[in-house]
Amino acid sequence: MTPSALDSAQADARLDRLTVVDVRTPGEYASGHLPGALNIPLDQIGRALPALREAPGDLLVVCASGARSRGACELLAEHGIRALTLTGGTRGWAEAGHRLDRPASGTRTVWSMERQVRFTAGAVVLAGLGLGLLHPAWQLLAAGIAGGLVLSAVTDTCGMAALLAKLPHNRPRPADLDATLAALAGR
Repeated sequence: MTPSALDSAQADARLDRLTVVDVRTPGEYASGHLPGALNIPLDQIGRALPALREAPGDLLVVCASGARSRGACELLAEHGIRALTLTGGTRGWAEAGHRLDRPASGTRTVWSMERQVRFTAGAVVLAGLGLGLLHPAWQLLAAGIAGGLVLSAVTDTCGMAALLAKLPHNRPRPADLDATLAALAGR
């Protein structure tokens, strides 16, 4: 089932009546998010189900481009929670000229997950090709990454992003998620 979607203009017009949940990593969220958005990373959605069931208004789930938020909406639907996704994600929102909020200075910011994946894939491919000069078997490393990128495009999933999301700079601190869930419950 494809989740219902709002484009940037529709979401902007209804922003005061929406509960916005950003499912990107904390670092991505800190780089800029929709006004009033709460950060509940995709891998933490299960823990947030009780609070999301009680969220006031319509639930709008956002990510960078819309892919992760569509997956989150499908997961929420499996648990009887109706949610909308933002077409084009946060990137589309910003490109449409809408404002992004950023936490106060001192908050950690990191590259977007897409940029982290491109950097890591490129670095591993270069390493595989370089090491392949020492022994041809190392070229299999580069071939494996290339195959993973093709699989990622075909399935619209990304195993490398899932692994990178587990790195410390991409993980929410437990207190951050608890505070987010408390704020969601208090709405």
